[in-house]
Amino acid sequence: MTSEFGDLVQIKKQLISIIAQCKERGLVHSVKWASELSVSLDALPLNEIPAAPELTEEDARDLDALCLAKSHFELKEYDRAAYFLRGCRSQKAYFLYMYSRYLSGEKKKDDETVDSLGPLEKGQVRNEALRELRVELSKKHSAGELDGFGLYLYGVVLRKLDLLKEAVEIFVAATHALPLHWGSWLELCNLITNIEMLKSLSLPECWVRDFFMAHMFTELQMIKEALQKYQSLMEAGFAKSTYIISQIAVAYHNIRGEGYLSFRKNIYFFLMLLQSLLRKWSKIKYVWNHRVSSEQRVFCCPLTGNYYSLRSQHEKAALYFQRALKLNPRCLGAWTLMGHEYMEMKNTSAAIQAYRHAIEVNKRDYRAWYGLGQTYEILKMPFYSLYYYRKAHHLRPNDSRMLVALGECYEKLSQQVEAKKCYWRAYSVGDVERMALLKLAKLHEQLNESDDAAQCYIIYIQDIFSCGEQLEHAEVSTALRYLGQYYFKNKLYDEASLCAQRCCDYNDVSFSSSAHSQLRDANLSPSRKNFNFESKIGHVSDSCRSGVFLKWSFYERSTRSSVLQINRHR
Repeated sequence: MTSEFGDLVQIKKQLISIIAQCKERGLVHSVKWASELSVSLDALPLNEIPAAPELTEEDARDLDALCLAKSHFELKEYDRAAYFLRGCRSQKAYFLYMYSRYLSGEKKKDDETVDSLGPLEKGQVRNEALRELRVELSKKHSAGELDGFGLYLYGVVLRKLDLLKEAVEIFVAATHALPLHWGSWLELCNLITNIEMLKSLSLPECWVRDFFMAHMFTELQMIKEALQKYQSLMEAGFAKSTYIISQIAVAYHNIRGEGYLSFRKNIYFFLMLLQSLLRKWSKIKYVWNHRVSSEQRVFCCPLTGNYYSLRSQHEKAALYFQRALKLNPRCLGAWTLMGHEYMEMKNTSAAIQAYRHAIEVNKRDYRAWYGLGQTYEILKMPFYSLYYYRKAHHLRPNDSRMLVALGECYEKLSQQVEAKKCYWRAYSVGDVERMALLKLAKLHEQLNESDDAAQCYIIYIQDIFSCGEQLEHAEVSTALRYLGQYYFKNKLYDEASLCAQRCCDYNDVSFSSSAHSQLRDANLSPSRKNFNFESKIGHVSDSCRSGVFLKWSFYERSTRSSVLQINRHR
């Protein structure tokens, strides 16, 4: 059983070994990742299952203290775990001792943060414990006494202290020292900001590196490369991996605005994941009086929070998201969702705090950046809002929602030229909310650019009738009303009459009555039964007999924005 990534039997043995090592050190997320990969590979014969490593002399001497400390650690009694490990000399005991101290400080900080509905003062969250850990780990590192797990913890402490450059170097060293530990790779993912930085890193040659590269491509919105890499991994023998299936679904979700096919593939892979999870769940014997495990509570709390959010019970929703965060403070989705709930409750200070914590967990969470932009927009602080919307747009350059939000900010800051670019770019990449052209047309109206506004409304109406969508009557009626007035002003009475007739269909009496009155004054009949509105509006830009219509030339000014250029021909 071999593949382009090596012997799958050896990979299976390596996964079993790293699962045991991570489990001994309480690294539950790395255990979960390795276990999901391991279960996707064929089972090993009994005689080939790797045996537990022999205890060293130091391990044997610390065994009793390690077992007692591990029991307290699993109960989240981190201070007690650290107490019983003082003076232990083995690498395993030293890591658990330092890791317990780190988690103790994080737990105290997170309890203080989650229990607070408002923003924390800077003095509330203290870094003294982290600084002490850094000093101790730095001495060990200088002496060359840190193994792969110790380097991982040292990197985490540096990242928490915002020493990002040093953290990257340590995490790279950790991947070389212990390539199979996924935690080091994942922490490194959160610190890489662009493809140039990724290419500059000297990473070990290992099959885990392919998973890392695929994950990085997804994070950096290089979806084509990510899908190719995941396809190679599936063909190499990991076709049953629920992790890979979920990552492919996430990749298609990230390009959901680029076409119906991407949407269908997104649904397909999520259904595959759901089917796999249901098969596993069917094997579990559920007993009513069985106490729900911590992992199940972490999984259920966000679901329950979403349920109450959909029912507009936002206080209950926030409560369940808080519970999820107490169980797992690095639950990215819970921080972001809790921010949304605080926004619904008009608690902007708490929303800002939640979004900032989401960004602390993952700086590429565009939803948190976007949420911060919305929050400051509500607070009528457009300069702040613009900064956060730009961050979200940088992470999601082809997401029309980010571009529309940017356009609205530029409008409020009286930067109409930039606003026009954003609205047109939003339309060009596929406006999922069908609002960009309307906003662009209204902006042209405000600037008394009637020809430009008319062309925007023409394209808007063309798109609606070409795809057969049913939108809000008010939006379509607004476009028809303006076009009718525009045509009448330029003595195109046939087109004005058609707009008046269709406005009647939308019950827009305010315009249709005035338009009919104007047409009667011009001695024209307002009722023209032989006109086909859909075909007429589709070819109206070719009707240049009065010299009013414009020939448009759309082109890209740069790779990041599009500009609408209009050549007027009279």
